[in-house]
Amino acid sequence: MQNLNRRVLLRNRPRGEPLPSDFELVEAPVPTPGAGDVLCRTIYLSLDPYMRGRMDEGRSYTGGTNPALGSVMVGGTVSEVIASRNPAFPEGTFVLGASGWQAYALSSGAGLRKLDARQAPLSTALGVLGMPGMTAYVGLRDIGRPKPGETVVVSAAAGAVGSVVGQLAKLEGCRAVGVAGSEAKCAYVVEELGFDACVNYRAEPLLPALRTACPDGIDVYFDNVGGDVLAAALRLVNLRARIPLCGLISQYNAPEPPPGPNLRPVLVNRVLVQGFIISDHLDRLDDFLRDCTQWVREGRLRYREDVVVGLERAPEAFIGLLRGRNFGKLIVKVGEDPSV
Repeated sequence: MQNLNRRVLLRNRPRGEPLPSDFELVEAPVPTPGAGDVLCRTIYLSLDPYMRGRMDEGRSYTGGTNPALGSVMVGGTVSEVIASRNPAFPEGTFVLGASGWQAYALSSGAGLRKLDARQAPLSTALGVLGMPGMTAYVGLRDIGRPKPGETVVVSAAAGAVGSVVGQLAKLEGCRAVGVAGSEAKCAYVVEELGFDACVNYRAEPLLPALRTACPDGIDVYFDNVGGDVLAAALRLVNLRARIPLCGLISQYNAPEPPPGPNLRPVLVNRVLVQGFIISDHLDRLDDFLRDCTQWVREGRLRYREDVVVGLERAPEAFIGLLRGRNFGKLIVKVGEDPSV
C-alpha cells in the first residue's frame, strides 16, 4: 500500500460547462481504520452525468446538500478491502460503494455491498449490473410498462442506461429505436445490441428521421437527454404513451434553464410522464440483479465499457462525458484489479 492517497477535489462551482480548473488533484496521507472501519482501495471509479448537478451549490435532488468546495468529488466505486476492523468485511473482500474520486477511503461498512468476481467482472457493478443498468430496468419495466409489439425509443442509446433500455425492450418483444450522436454509435446499437433502428441526430433532421424509424408512432420514450430529442419524440407519441424521464443531459451545462418543448401532445394523447431517481427504487435491486446477471451470462444482455486509466484523467473524461464523447459506460481504472 502506498503512503499517500490521491484525491480529486471540487475547487470551483461551474457556470455552464465544467473546466479542468474546477477540479484539483491533491495528495494526503492514507487514512487508518478505527474500530469498526474498513480501508478500501479503489479499483474502478464510475463517471456519470448526475455528477454535474452535484457540483452546483444548494440542495441535491437526492434530498441532501451538495458537497462543499474542497470536498472529494462524489462517485460510485468498486474497491478492495485492504485493512479491516469490521468482521463483516474481511481483507480481500471486493465491495461496491461510494468512495468518490480518490484512491483510498475509509468506511464503516454502511452502504457497502459485497461483490463476487466469479459471477461477473467487477467493473460491471458500475454499469450493466450497477446503477445504470438498474435505472434502465426499473424505468422501462415499472414506468414504461412496454407491451409486445409496441415501439420503444431511447435517447443516448449507446450510453450505459440507453443501451440496456433498448435490449430490455427487445426482450419484451418490442421494436427498439435508439437516438445517438454518431454513425459508429448507431451501428453499434443496431448491429451488436439488436436495436431495430437508430437515428444519428447529428447527421440528419431529427423529426423526419425519427418518424421514418417509428412508422407506428412511439409508445414508450425513455428520455435521457431532453431538449431537441424530447421535442421531436413528443410529436410522435401515441395515445396513452409513457415517458420515463430519466435524465436531461442536454441541459446539465446550461447556465439558465432552456425553453421547454411544446407539451400539448402530452395533454391531447394523455401521455404519462414520470420522472424517477433510481435511489427511490432500491426494493427492486434483487429482481434486477437476478434477471440481468442471468441475461449477461447468457449473452442476451451485452455491454460496452469506455475505460480511462488513471485518476488524474477523471476530470477530462467527465467533461468529455457531458459532451457525448464516451462510447459505452465510462469508468476510470484507478488501481489494479486483482480479479483479472
